[in-house]
Amino acid sequence: MSAVATPQKPWAKKPADRIRETSFLLGSLAFSYGFVAATEMKGKLAYGFIFFVAYAVLSSTYSFITRGAPAAKDAFVKTLVALGAVLTVLPISSILFTVLQKGLPGLHFGLLSNDMSMATSTDPIPTGGVLHAITGTLTLVALALVMSVPLGILTALYLTEIKGKFAGPIRFLVQAMSGVPSIVAGLFILSAVLYPITKGFSALMGALALTILMIPTIARTSEEVLLLIPNDLREAGTALGGTQWRTVAMIVLPAARSGLMTAVILGVARIAGETAPLLLLTGGGDKVNPNPFNGSVGSLPYYIWKAFNAGSPEAITRAWAGLLVLMVLVLLLFTLARALTSRKVS
Repeated sequence: MSAVATPQKPWAKKPADRIRETSFLLGSLAFSYGFVAATEMKGKLAYGFIFFVAYAVLSSTYSFITRGAPAAKDAFVKTLVALGAVLTVLPISSILFTVLQKGLPGLHFGLLSNDMSMATSTDPIPTGGVLHAITGTLTLVALALVMSVPLGILTALYLTEIKGKFAGPIRFLVQAMSGVPSIVAGLFILSAVLYPITKGFSALMGALALTILMIPTIARTSEEVLLLIPNDLREAGTALGGTQWRTVAMIVLPAARSGLMTAVILGVARIAGETAPLLLLTGGGDKVNPNPFNGSVGSLPYYIWKAFNAGSPEAITRAWAGLLVLMVLVLLLFTLARALTSRKVS
Protein backbone atom coordinates (compact mmCIF):
# COMPACT_ATOMS: atom_id res chain seq x y z
CA MET A 1 0.00 0.00 0.00
CA SER A 2 1.23 3.46 -0.86
CA ALA A 3 1.48 5.94 1.97
CA VAL A 4 -0.65 9.07 1.74
CA ALA A 5 1.09 12.25 2.80
CA THR A 6 -0.79 14.29 5.35
CA PRO A 7 -0.96 18.00 4.49
CA GLN A 8 1.09 20.09 6.87
CA LYS A 9 0.59 23.68 8.02
CA PRO A 10 4.01 24.94 9.11
CA TRP A 11 2.64 28.46 9.44
CA ALA A 12 0.01 27.44 12.01
CA LYS A 13 0.78 28.47 15.58
CA LYS A 14 1.52 25.72 18.04
CA PRO A 15 0.20 25.68 21.62
CA ALA A 16 3.64 26.70 22.88
CA ASP A 17 3.61 29.73 20.57
CA ARG A 18 0.19 30.81 21.82
CA ILE A 19 1.27 30.41 25.44
CA ARG A 20 4.39 32.48 24.80
CA GLU A 21 2.44 35.28 23.07
CA THR A 22 -0.11 35.31 25.88
CA SER A 23 2.68 35.60 28.44
CA PHE A 24 4.20 38.50 26.47
CA LEU A 25 0.81 40.26 26.44
CA LEU A 26 0.25 39.76 30.15
CA GLY A 27 3.80 40.79 30.97
CA SER A 28 3.47 43.94 28.86
CA LEU A 29 0.17 44.80 30.53
CA ALA A 30 1.66 44.35 33.99
CA PHE A 31 4.74 46.42 33.09
CA SER A 32 2.63 49.27 31.63
CA TYR A 33 0.44 49.34 34.74
CA GLY A 34 3.44 49.40 37.07
CA PHE A 35 5.35 51.97 35.00
CA VAL A 36 2.42 54.39 34.83
CA ALA A 37 1.75 53.94 38.55
CA ALA A 38 5.40 54.69 39.42
CA THR A 39 5.90 57.70 37.14
CA GLU A 40 4.19 60.98 36.26
CA MET A 41 2.68 59.53 33.09
CA LYS A 42 -1.07 59.15 33.46
CA GLY A 43 -4.05 58.35 31.28
CA LYS A 44 -5.13 55.75 28.76
CA LEU A 45 -2.67 56.93 26.11
CA ALA A 46 0.21 56.38 28.54
CA TYR A 47 -0.95 52.83 29.26
CA GLY A 48 -1.26 52.06 25.56
CA PHE A 49 2.10 53.57 24.62
CA ILE A 50 4.03 51.78 27.37
CA PHE A 51 2.23 48.52 26.57
CA PHE A 52 3.28 48.58 22.90
CA VAL A 53 6.86 49.56 23.78
CA ALA A 54 7.11 46.73 26.31
CA TYR A 55 5.60 44.19 23.92
CA ALA A 56 7.94 45.26 21.10
CA VAL A 57 10.97 44.91 23.36
CA LEU A 58 9.89 41.49 24.69
CA SER A 59 9.00 39.97 21.32
CA SER A 60 12.03 41.42 19.53
CA THR A 61 14.41 40.31 22.26
CA TYR A 62 13.03 36.76 22.27
CA SER A 63 13.18 36.56 18.46
CA PHE A 64 16.77 37.86 18.49
CA ILE A 65 17.88 35.28 21.06
CA THR A 66 16.16 32.33 19.38
CA ARG A 67 16.35 33.13 15.66
CA GLY A 68 18.70 36.07 15.14
CA ALA A 69 18.54 39.67 13.99
CA PRO A 70 16.22 39.22 10.96
CA ALA A 71 13.56 37.61 13.15
CA ALA A 72 13.92 40.42 15.70
CA LYS A 73 13.38 43.02 12.99
CA ASP A 74 10.35 41.08 11.76
CA ALA A 75 8.85 40.97 15.25
CA PHE A 76 9.46 44.69 15.74
CA VAL A 77 7.80 45.58 12.42
CA LYS A 78 4.81 43.35 13.27
CA THR A 79 4.37 45.31 16.49
CA LEU A 80 4.50 48.59 14.56
CA VAL A 81 1.89 47.29 12.11
CA ALA A 82 -0.37 46.27 15.00
CA LEU A 83 0.12 49.71 16.56
CA GLY A 84 -0.84 51.39 13.29
CA ALA A 85 -3.99 49.27 13.03
CA VAL A 86 -4.98 50.16 16.59
CA LEU A 87 -4.34 53.86 16.01
CA THR A 88 -6.53 53.67 12.89
CA VAL A 89 -9.43 51.93 14.59
CA LEU A 90 -9.20 53.84 17.88
CA PRO A 91 -10.60 57.20 16.67
CA ILE A 92 -13.46 55.50 14.83
CA SER A 93 -14.32 53.40 17.86
CA SER A 94 -14.15 56.45 20.10
CA ILE A 95 -16.50 58.40 17.83
CA LEU A 96 -19.00 55.54 17.67
CA PHE A 97 -18.91 55.05 21.43
CA THR A 98 -19.37 58.77 22.11
CA VAL A 99 -22.28 59.10 19.69
CA LEU A 100 -23.99 56.03 21.18
CA GLN A 101 -23.38 57.13 24.74
CA LYS A 102 -24.72 60.66 24.27
CA GLY A 103 -27.30 59.92 21.58
CA LEU A 104 -29.23 57.08 23.22
CA PRO A 105 -30.76 59.33 25.97
CA GLY A 106 -32.33 61.43 23.22
CA LEU A 107 -34.23 58.54 21.64
CA HIS A 108 -37.98 58.28 22.23
CA PHE A 109 -40.99 56.65 20.56
CA GLY A 110 -41.99 59.69 18.51
CA LEU A 111 -38.51 60.57 17.31
CA LEU A 112 -38.91 59.08 13.85
CA SER A 113 -42.61 59.86 13.37
CA ASN A 114 -42.82 63.54 14.43
CA ASP A 115 -41.25 66.75 13.17
CA MET A 116 -40.39 69.98 14.97
CA SER A 117 -43.28 72.07 13.65
CA MET A 118 -44.98 72.01 17.07
CA ALA A 119 -41.83 71.97 19.24
CA THR A 120 -38.52 73.73 19.75
CA SER A 121 -35.05 72.42 20.49
CA THR A 122 -35.31 73.49 24.14
CA ASP A 123 -38.58 71.62 24.79
CA PRO A 124 -38.58 68.34 26.76
CA ILE A 125 -37.04 65.40 24.90
CA PRO A 126 -40.29 63.41 24.31
CA THR A 127 -41.71 66.24 22.16
CA GLY A 128 -40.94 66.64 18.48
CA GLY A 129 -38.81 64.43 16.27
CA VAL A 130 -36.56 64.21 13.23
CA LEU A 131 -39.01 63.06 10.56
CA HIS A 132 -38.60 66.30 8.61
CA ALA A 133 -34.81 66.03 8.85
CA ILE A 134 -34.72 62.42 7.66
CA THR A 135 -37.01 63.04 4.69
CA GLY A 136 -35.08 66.18 3.81
CA THR A 137 -31.72 64.41 3.95
CA LEU A 138 -32.99 61.54 1.81
CA THR A 139 -34.41 64.03 -0.69
CA LEU A 140 -31.14 65.95 -0.90
CA VAL A 141 -29.07 62.79 -1.32
CA ALA A 142 -31.46 61.38 -3.94
CA LEU A 143 -31.43 64.58 -6.00
CA ALA A 144 -27.65 64.82 -5.74
CA LEU A 145 -27.30 61.19 -6.84
CA VAL A 146 -29.56 61.70 -9.84
CA MET A 147 -27.45 64.64 -11.01
CA SER A 148 -23.94 63.60 -10.00
CA VAL A 149 -23.76 59.87 -10.79
CA PRO A 150 -24.36 60.17 -14.58
CA LEU A 151 -22.05 63.19 -14.85
CA GLY A 152 -19.32 61.58 -12.78
CA ILE A 153 -19.37 58.21 -14.57
CA LEU A 154 -19.61 59.82 -18.02
CA THR A 155 -16.64 62.01 -17.16
CA ALA A 156 -14.67 58.94 -16.09
CA LEU A 157 -15.64 57.17 -19.34
CA TYR A 158 -14.44 60.13 -21.38
CA LEU A 159 -11.11 60.13 -19.57
CA THR A 160 -10.56 56.36 -19.87
CA GLU A 161 -12.37 55.29 -23.05
CA ILE A 162 -12.60 58.31 -25.35
CA LYS A 163 -9.34 60.02 -24.30
CA GLY A 164 -10.11 63.10 -26.37
CA LYS A 165 -8.05 66.26 -26.59
CA PHE A 166 -9.86 67.74 -23.59
CA ALA A 167 -8.97 64.80 -21.32
CA GLY A 168 -6.03 66.62 -19.76
CA PRO A 169 -7.88 69.84 -18.85
CA ILE A 170 -10.91 67.90 -17.63
CA ARG A 171 -8.77 65.70 -15.38
CA PHE A 172 -7.07 68.80 -13.99
CA LEU A 173 -10.42 70.49 -13.30
CA VAL A 174 -11.81 67.38 -11.61
CA GLN A 175 -8.78 67.17 -9.35
CA ALA A 176 -9.04 70.88 -8.57
CA MET A 177 -12.77 70.59 -7.79
CA SER A 178 -12.10 67.83 -5.29
CA GLY A 179 -10.42 70.39 -3.04
CA VAL A 180 -13.17 73.02 -3.22
CA PRO A 181 -14.52 73.86 0.27
CA SER A 182 -18.19 73.10 0.71
CA ILE A 183 -19.00 76.70 1.63
CA VAL A 184 -17.67 77.82 -1.77
CA ALA A 185 -20.09 75.47 -3.54
CA GLY A 186 -22.94 76.83 -1.42
CA LEU A 187 -22.01 80.45 -2.14
CA PHE A 188 -21.76 79.69 -5.86
CA ILE A 189 -25.27 78.24 -6.05
CA LEU A 190 -26.54 81.05 -3.82
CA SER A 191 -25.19 83.80 -6.08
CA ALA A 192 -25.60 82.07 -9.46
CA VAL A 193 -28.96 80.32 -9.07
CA LEU A 194 -30.90 81.16 -5.90
CA TYR A 195 -30.70 84.97 -5.91
CA PRO A 196 -31.09 85.64 -9.67
CA ILE A 197 -33.42 82.79 -10.63
CA THR A 198 -35.40 80.91 -7.97
CA LYS A 199 -35.25 83.58 -5.21
CA GLY A 200 -36.26 81.01 -2.59
CA PHE A 201 -34.96 78.11 -0.51
CA SER A 202 -35.54 74.56 -1.71
CA ALA A 203 -34.10 71.08 -1.60
CA LEU A 204 -33.04 71.45 -5.23
CA MET A 205 -30.73 74.35 -4.36
CA GLY A 206 -29.04 72.32 -1.65
CA ALA A 207 -28.75 69.32 -3.96
CA LEU A 208 -27.03 71.42 -6.62
CA ALA A 209 -24.33 72.42 -4.15
CA LEU A 210 -23.95 68.83 -2.98
CA THR A 211 -23.68 67.72 -6.61
CA ILE A 212 -20.71 70.04 -7.12
CA LEU A 213 -19.01 68.36 -4.16
CA MET A 214 -19.98 64.85 -5.21
CA ILE A 215 -18.98 64.85 -8.90
CA PRO A 216 -15.18 64.99 -8.38
CA THR A 217 -15.23 62.09 -5.92
CA ILE A 218 -17.30 59.89 -8.23
CA ALA A 219 -15.35 60.88 -11.36
CA ARG A 220 -11.90 60.29 -9.89
CA THR A 221 -12.81 57.01 -8.21
CA SER A 222 -14.64 55.74 -11.30
CA GLU A 223 -11.65 56.61 -13.48
CA GLU A 224 -9.33 54.56 -11.29
CA VAL A 225 -11.78 51.65 -11.33
CA LEU A 226 -12.18 51.70 -15.11
CA LEU A 227 -8.41 51.78 -15.57
CA LEU A 228 -8.25 48.45 -13.72
CA ILE A 229 -10.41 46.73 -16.35
CA PRO A 230 -8.06 44.74 -18.65
CA ASN A 231 -7.83 45.99 -22.22
CA ASP A 232 -8.26 42.37 -23.34
CA LEU A 233 -11.98 42.67 -22.54
CA ARG A 234 -12.32 45.76 -24.72
CA GLU A 235 -10.40 44.12 -27.55
CA ALA A 236 -12.54 40.99 -27.26
CA GLY A 237 -15.74 43.03 -27.57
CA THR A 238 -14.38 44.84 -30.62
CA ALA A 239 -13.24 41.56 -32.18
CA LEU A 240 -16.77 40.20 -31.83
CA GLY A 241 -18.07 43.08 -33.91
CA GLY A 242 -19.26 45.39 -31.17
CA THR A 243 -18.93 49.13 -31.45
CA GLN A 244 -17.07 51.06 -28.80
CA TRP A 245 -20.19 52.21 -26.96
CA ARG A 246 -21.69 48.70 -26.97
CA THR A 247 -18.42 47.25 -25.67
CA VAL A 248 -18.31 49.83 -22.91
CA ALA A 249 -22.00 49.43 -22.03
CA MET A 250 -22.13 45.62 -22.15
CA ILE A 251 -18.62 44.59 -21.06
CA VAL A 252 -16.64 47.35 -19.35
CA LEU A 253 -19.36 48.81 -17.12
CA PRO A 254 -20.69 45.45 -15.88
CA ALA A 255 -17.14 44.34 -15.11
CA ALA A 256 -16.58 47.51 -13.07
CA ARG A 257 -19.98 47.49 -11.37
CA SER A 258 -18.72 46.88 -7.83
CA GLY A 259 -16.02 49.50 -8.17
CA LEU A 260 -18.45 52.05 -9.57
CA MET A 261 -20.79 51.44 -6.66
CA THR A 262 -17.87 52.05 -4.33
CA ALA A 263 -17.39 55.38 -6.09
CA VAL A 264 -21.05 56.22 -5.49
CA ILE A 265 -20.76 55.22 -1.82
CA LEU A 266 -17.71 57.46 -1.41
CA GLY A 267 -19.66 60.28 -3.03
CA VAL A 268 -22.55 59.84 -0.61
CA ALA A 269 -20.08 59.76 2.29
CA ARG A 270 -18.66 63.04 1.02
CA ILE A 271 -21.99 64.87 1.21
CA ALA A 272 -23.99 63.04 3.90
CA GLY A 273 -22.82 65.27 6.73
CA GLU A 274 -22.27 68.53 4.85
CA THR A 275 -23.77 71.48 6.69
CA ALA A 276 -22.38 74.75 5.28
CA PRO A 277 -24.17 74.67 1.87
CA LEU A 278 -27.44 73.60 3.51
CA LEU A 279 -27.35 76.56 5.90
CA LEU A 280 -27.29 78.89 2.90
CA LEU A 281 -29.66 77.14 0.50
CA THR A 282 -32.30 74.96 2.19
CA GLY A 283 -33.74 77.23 4.88
CA GLY A 284 -33.86 74.46 7.47
CA GLY A 285 -37.61 73.98 7.75
CA ASP A 286 -39.09 72.37 10.87
CA LYS A 287 -41.83 70.42 9.10
CA VAL A 288 -41.95 67.83 6.34
CA ASN A 289 -41.87 69.44 2.90
CA PRO A 290 -42.88 67.02 0.13
CA ASN A 291 -42.00 69.52 -2.62
CA PRO A 292 -38.25 69.43 -3.34
CA PHE A 293 -38.48 72.40 -5.72
CA ASN A 294 -40.08 75.00 -3.48
CA GLY A 295 -40.01 75.88 0.20
CA SER A 296 -37.62 75.36 3.09
CA VAL A 297 -36.58 71.80 3.78
CA GLY A 298 -34.99 70.31 6.86
CA SER A 299 -31.99 68.01 7.04
CA LEU A 300 -30.15 66.11 9.73
CA PRO A 301 -26.99 68.27 9.59
CA TYR A 302 -29.12 71.42 9.86
CA TYR A 303 -31.13 69.89 12.71
CA ILE A 304 -27.93 69.00 14.59
CA TRP A 305 -26.43 72.46 14.04
CA LYS A 306 -29.61 74.19 15.17
CA ALA A 307 -29.89 72.05 18.30
CA PHE A 308 -26.27 72.62 19.30
CA ASN A 309 -26.73 76.37 18.82
CA ALA A 310 -29.70 76.38 21.21
CA GLY A 311 -27.31 75.36 23.98
CA SER A 312 -29.75 73.97 26.56
CA PRO A 313 -29.26 70.43 27.95
CA GLU A 314 -32.36 69.23 26.08
CA ALA A 315 -31.11 70.76 22.84
CA ILE A 316 -27.66 69.20 23.20
CA THR A 317 -29.27 65.80 23.82
CA ARG A 318 -31.41 66.28 20.69
CA ALA A 319 -28.29 67.10 18.69
CA TRP A 320 -26.54 63.91 19.79
CA ALA A 321 -29.67 61.92 18.98
CA GLY A 322 -29.67 63.51 15.51
CA LEU A 323 -26.04 62.49 15.10
CA LEU A 324 -26.94 58.93 16.02
CA VAL A 325 -29.82 58.88 13.53
CA LEU A 326 -27.57 60.30 10.79
CA MET A 327 -24.91 57.67 11.47
CA VAL A 328 -27.46 54.85 11.33
CA LEU A 329 -29.07 56.28 8.18
CA VAL A 330 -25.74 56.46 6.34
CA LEU A 331 -24.92 52.91 7.45
CA LEU A 332 -28.27 51.69 6.11
CA LEU A 333 -27.72 53.46 2.78
CA PHE A 334 -24.29 51.87 2.39
CA THR A 335 -25.62 48.43 3.31
CA LEU A 336 -28.48 48.76 0.82
CA ALA A 337 -26.12 49.87 -1.93
CA ARG A 338 -23.83 46.92 -1.32
CA ALA A 339 -26.76 44.50 -1.22
CA LEU A 340 -28.15 45.76 -4.52
CA THR A 341 -24.82 45.43 -6.33
CA SER A 342 -23.49 42.23 -4.78
CA ARG A 343 -22.84 39.45 -7.25
CA LYS A 344 -24.58 36.20 -6.58
CA VAL A 345 -22.34 33.19 -6.89
CA SER A 346 -24.22 30.09 -7.98
